[in-house]
Amino acid sequence: MATFFSTIKRSFKDVAAEGEQIPTTEFLEAAESLVTLFDLLGSTAFAAVQKDMNGNIKKIRDRQTSHPKESDTLQNLCNNELAEGKRNASGGLLWLHRGLEFTEKALRKNIQNPSEELNISFTNAYGETLKQYHNMLVKGVFTLAMKACPYRADFYKKLGENEAEVNTQLEEWLTALELNNAILSRYLATVSQKIT
Repeated sequence: MATFFSTIKRSFKDVAAEGEQIPTTEFLEAAESLVTLFDLLGSTAFAAVQKDMNGNIKKIRDRQTSHPKESDTLQNLCNNELAEGKRNASGGLLWLHRGLEFTEKALRKNIQNPSEELNISFTNAYGETLKQYHNMLVKGVFTLAMKACPYRADFYKKLGENEAEVNTQLEEWLTALELNNAILSRYLATVSQKIT
């Protein structure tokens, strides 16, 4: 029986970082697949989140397409762009990372607290990640999105019928996302002053 994780184009567990270098193409495919996870939350309130993440993916992909030899890894892509005095894709990566970190923390909180509803996990993760970067208007959009989260049981059923299989695949996917995010956090800390 299919699960969400068996139907996506690429899982984060299939993004093989070499040391501190993350391959650009594989990462972007996994990020695009993650964005479709918000469809399962079943609310148009998450459309703004998806649009923002997809826009940042596009910025990175556009840079990769225009400079393929210098864009094999996310780090090379950004280093080369920043060396040119530009920061469109690098800024896109910074914001995409923030969105991925929000998603990662929300799902990790929900797994660790089996009785917690998604709206609580996502609200708490938002407070720890994205909220500090948002103005009042965007905070309002996110507050609405958090309130629109489906019930936990309904969401997990949408991930797949076989609960044991879903739990195993979700844990593998989430652990790999956390690994990629940790690498990006370390890298972005070294260049964030050039980006912001």
